Amino acid sequence: MNRFRALGVLQRAYNTATAQHLPPQTLNGWACFGKGEPLKKAEFPLTQFDDDSVDMDIICCGICGTDIHCIDSGWSPTNYPAVMGHEIIGRVTRVGKNVKHLKVGDRAGVGCQCGSCHQCTNCRDHKENLCEDHAIWTFNDHWPNGDTTYGGFSDRWRGNKDFAFKIPDALSSVDASSILCGGVTTFAPMKRFGVGKDSKVAVLGLGGLGHFGVQWAKALGSEVVAYDIVPDKAADAKALGCDDYVLVNRPEEMERHMDSFSHILATKIINKSWDDYFSLLKKNGTFIVCDIPEVPLSGLNALTMAAKQLNIAGSFIGSPDDIRESLEFAAKHGVRTWAHKFPMDQINEAIEYVRHGHPRYRAVLTN
Repeated sequence: MNRFRALGVLQRAYNTATAQHLPPQTLNGWACFGKGEPLKKAEFPLTQFDDDSVDMDIICCGICGTDIHCIDSGWSPTNYPAVMGHEIIGRVTRVGKNVKHLKVGDRAGVGCQCGSCHQCTNCRDHKENLCEDHAIWTFNDHWPNGDTTYGGFSDRWRGNKDFAFKIPDALSSVDASSILCGGVTTFAPMKRFGVGKDSKVAVLGLGGLGHFGVQWAKALGSEVVAYDIVPDKAADAKALGCDDYVLVNRPEEMERHMDSFSHILATKIINKSWDDYFSLLKKNGTFIVCDIPEVPLSGLNALTMAAKQLNIAGSFIGSPDDIRESLEFAAKHGVRTWAHKFPMDQINEAIEYVRHGHPRYRAVLTN
């Protein structure tokens, strides 16, 4: 073998060895390529790694109703192809030099937001979920450098450290996953509107959000009543901690708690008039909207609102501080995700399972 040939062999061997040790620069995700289409596995580029980046191999990812809306372009047109999934738990494999709260080997979680401007009034006030200039969503969006964001229906994730949260040891990965969206969406408004031991809380809709709402309210010391239309959820309601369970389509049951609630947490707008729900609130009561239906809400009765001095409030996911607090609170008080687990490669079956309302009460994909 002449010298030049030997050098060539050595160079190829070096290149192969180097490539084997380079961090992956792509993800293998289950992508939706068109409205309502089944998801297909495809390879996409990870965003550029920088000093603020976190890489992780995905352990599991919850399926949220938002994922279904985006697969179907239900709220607004989705930019296909898109890799959904925003209740992500992973094992950290690499961190940038500015990352201090996570190290390789830690479990980390990412919710539906993965960036913000850090400069606007809300960001400076630790309300990054209400960022006025550049909130960045975990999928179907773009990083400041123009790269596309891809979510957790995948094998790996890369993103900004400020929206990657260390998972408490007391929480399993499946339990923690849905707290990152469904959990914090119900925890944050309860904290903001002062739910506590002197409160009485109605949770409208015992589903993915509602089963968290019941657990938070009970752990905060409140009396809790769940409202739904499904008779056989009564046993689940009791197991979750409810003091009562009411079927909204039975007028005699709706009479039981008139004018008694300090808070109503609307995780599902069940087809009743606003007056039906306002009649449940005591004076100065607060109606918190967490549900985002695809059709507008209408028919508010201003007279009832004024006469009882009611408050109507919206709530939108949660800030990074809210997410950290909800994870720690869940670990301390035993709040858990009631989940059906699916292997990631059964994602289309899992999507249909969620689409038809079967989970009791979340679905989580595992790698």
